Amino acid sequence: MNRKISEGAEAVITSFDFGGVVSVAKIRERKGYRNKEMDEKIRMSRTRREAKIMRQASIKGISSPELFFYGGNMLVMERLDGTRLSEILKVKDNEYAAKILPEVGALLGKLHSAAITHGDFTPANILVDDSGKPWVIDFGLSDITESDEERGLDLLLMKRYVGNPIFRHFLKGYKKAFSGSGSVEKRLSEIEKRGRYQTRTLLAD
Repeated sequence: MNRKISEGAEAVITSFDFGGVVSVAKIRERKGYRNKEMDEKIRMSRTRREAKIMRQASIKGISSPELFFYGGNMLVMERLDGTRLSEILKVKDNEYAAKILPEVGALLGKLHSAAITHGDFTPANILVDDSGKPWVIDFGLSDITESDEERGLDLLLMKRYVGNPIFRHFLKGYKKAFSGSGSVEKRLSEIEKRGRYQTRTLLAD
C-alpha cells in the first residue's frame, strides 16, 4: 500500500511496494499553469535526467539510493533508513560535526569526480544511517557537468548552512576525494565576492 512520505515543489515522495521490496517512489506531478503537452515533456525529461545521474552515481560507488525503475514521470528507488543531517546538527555539538563533515565533503568530492553536480547539496539532503554513514539523496536538481561554477555553488550551499568555522571540516574531506578541488575553491571565493558586490549595489540603490 502506497503512503505519502513528503511533498515538495516539484514532486511527491511515497512509500512504494516494488516486487515485495519496500521502496520509495518519486512522482513529478502535473503543473496546472503549464501547457499540458509542454508539462509532460518537462516532467519526462527531468525524470530521465535524474535517472541517468542516479545510475552514474551508483556506478561510481557513491553512497546514494539505488534506482530500481523509472518511466514517464516516476522514479522507484531504494528506501534508505536514516536521519537527515540537518536534524542531527540541530542537537549535536561541533565535535560531532568535525567528525561527520569530512565524510560528507568526500561524498561531494566523489560526485564532482564523476562529473556530477548536485544542485542542492545541503544537510537536508544527506541521510545518516544507524552506523553513522552519510548518504546523498534527491538528485532532482543535479546535472552532468564539469563546470567549476556549478561545483562552486554546491560548496556555497553547504558553507552557508554550516557556517565558516565548521565548513573547514567539510573541505578537508572534499579535497581528499576530488583532485580538482583547488580550482573549485577559487571559484567559490569569486562567487562569494560577486554576491557581496551585488548586495552592496542593491543597498546603494
